[in-house]
Amino acid sequence: MSSHLFYIEDLQELFSDVQTQRIFADQKIFPDCLPRFTASEILQKYRRQQHEPAFDLLGFVKENFILPPADEFVAEVEEGNPVIHIQNLWDKLSRRTEAGFSSLIQLPQKFVVPGGRFREFFYWDSYFTMLGLQVSRRIDLIENMVENFAYLITEFGFIPNGNRSYFLSRSQPPFFSLMLDLLAEENGRDCYLKYLPQLKAEYAFWMNGSERLSPAEPAYEHSVRLPEGELLNRFWDRENTPRPEGYYEDLEIFNHSTAEKADLYRNIRAACASGWDFSGRWFADGQDISTIKTTDLIPVDLNSLLWHLESTLAKCAALAGKDEEQEYYHKKANQRASAIRKYLWNEEKGGYFDFDFKRGIASEAWSIAMAFPLFFGLASETEAEKVIGHLQTVFLKEGGLLTTPNTTGQQWDAPNGWAPLQWIGYKAALNYGALELAGNIAGNWIATVERVFKTTGKMMEKYNVVDSSLAAGGGEYPNQNGFGWTNGVYLKMKMNE
Repeated sequence: MSSHLFYIEDLQELFSDVQTQRIFADQKIFPDCLPRFTASEILQKYRRQQHEPAFDLLGFVKENFILPPADEFVAEVEEGNPVIHIQNLWDKLSRRTEAGFSSLIQLPQKFVVPGGRFREFFYWDSYFTMLGLQVSRRIDLIENMVENFAYLITEFGFIPNGNRSYFLSRSQPPFFSLMLDLLAEENGRDCYLKYLPQLKAEYAFWMNGSERLSPAEPAYEHSVRLPEGELLNRFWDRENTPRPEGYYEDLEIFNHSTAEKADLYRNIRAACASGWDFSGRWFADGQDISTIKTTDLIPVDLNSLLWHLESTLAKCAALAGKDEEQEYYHKKANQRASAIRKYLWNEEKGGYFDFDFKRGIASEAWSIAMAFPLFFGLASETEAEKVIGHLQTVFLKEGGLLTTPNTTGQQWDAPNGWAPLQWIGYKAALNYGALELAGNIAGNWIATVERVFKTTGKMMEKYNVVDSSLAAGGGEYPNQNGFGWTNGVYLKMKMNE
């Protein structure tokens, strides 16, 4: 199936000209176009025609490509009821890949897209979307999506950021093992064994090169060796070039940066791999994207997720009766848990913080990522009590949980709140008996979603949780409507009310 893939970068200077001349307001439109001819045919034509007096670049693009649909579906808003609205949305957000030459990676089964400008699946979005599919009893779609992710791991060795050729250099937060937990709730534990080869392959992807690390070479791809030999992980992208879907913006950042530029593009891409694109969490000065240093940081959320993957592999080995293998993964999970406590717990601030392994110090950036160890039950009672205090005083606002208390103009910073992190914070509080806090997180978030739905008839990608009378903003594109993970988390919280 990958033979159908079109790589927009193959258009060379045509691609660069279209993006830098900004003939589309959104840099994602051109990479998502369907080519009518091969890249080499289009490029030859462009080189012949571009110097003609009446040459029109937009006209040329329209002659040689089919533009993506605007994808602004209009869903019936029944009696202003968001639950019914979402039930009706699932089929509207479901897609099949058509066999054909495009940047869209072909998938064997149906999948659910977030909505708006996002006409493909995204890896970590899909888990939170599945929470709602479970409530809606759309187990068929959960099964389809898990099957697709397994197919991608088999085909490429990992789950890309999304099913586009321009996402094949990076993954996203690894939620596949949690998707299997969800599927096992419905279909029983057999699915763990069915997808064990893919779980192992995904783990190998994240740990690739870890065996070659040494004090002289402490990091390779996603793996980082810490001073006393412990292994933790970071976000990474194989490429160090401007993103096709953010080409103009990346060039602008590069041209205006006065910081070290050698790995600037890779650091931008690695922030996209984190799902938090963008946040001051990744910036050396906490404010300016040109100081981005994602690959220097060992993130709390990523390492908590990899602990869950190791624990799931141990559980699978136990189910398969493989004692030695179970012991191996169990040991890996225990080693990671103690390394998380050692490097990511900040006693002075009473919270989990990313660790800058290049400088050997904790990051200054406060973020809701500190709830992940509680979400997975990794925190001690004493640690959890302190984090819960911060969730209450630093992060919880009238409209739900902030992602960070930092205001930068980036979409993953204040005043915005995002569905997936409401769920993480909510479960974190529940796991450690902070029932009142959990109730307030869910109540504030549900009220925000319902208030915006009442005035707009839409489920949004993100929300302003500080002042819910204002729309959420920031970032490289307008707030999107749909919206997969908002639908999922809203339904799941609503069911638990």
